[in-house]
Amino acid sequence: MKRRLIGIGGPALALLVIAALVYVAVVARAIRRQSTVEEARPSDVILVLGAAEYRGKPSPVLQARLNHALWLYRQGLAPRILTTGGRGGDPRFTEGEVARAYLAQHDVPSESIIVESEGDTTVYSTTAAAEIMRRLNLKSCIVVSDGYHIYRVKKMLESDGMSVYGSPRPSQERDQWSAEWLYVRQAVAYGLWRIGIPI
Repeated sequence: MKRRLIGIGGPALALLVIAALVYVAVVARAIRRQSTVEEARPSDVILVLGAAEYRGKPSPVLQARLNHALWLYRQGLAPRILTTGGRGGDPRFTEGEVARAYLAQHDVPSESIIVESEGDTTVYSTTAAAEIMRRLNLKSCIVVSDGYHIYRVKKMLESDGMSVYGSPRPSQERDQWSAEWLYVRQAVAYGLWRIGIPI
């Protein structure tokens, strides 16, 4: 009996692994498609996903995201910008607060900036942003991040009932293999979130 169960378990495990690989491939393909789509339209808020900051100054990635958010804001597509991101190991500054300071330096009124400064992962920041949006009765947002990031964030916010439109920040071309690896990583992270393992 034990030998028969082992005999059944091997093929079943192999099928499970194959199914998981197919799932990741399908989601990675959807992430790739989403990564270049510009969906920006009038919304309640522009949501900027955090990225590294260096001693109170935005990293080039965060600055590029903020510049793109500024462009959308100046086009009149939303009256507010919501920045996200926690400390990331910095004892003094958070990504969200550094982003707020940068926007204020570029003439965005303080009352138009909302900050989420606790999140240390995409899931944490997105969940916190959704809670802030609910409290302020904001029902739609434009998500600004790197293209590979947008699919997962959109799905998480849509699961909270938000209308979400992706707007990837302009970015440098990556070689094909590094780009594909980013899509696969995001697909795995999305699959884990779907089964209740947030990363």
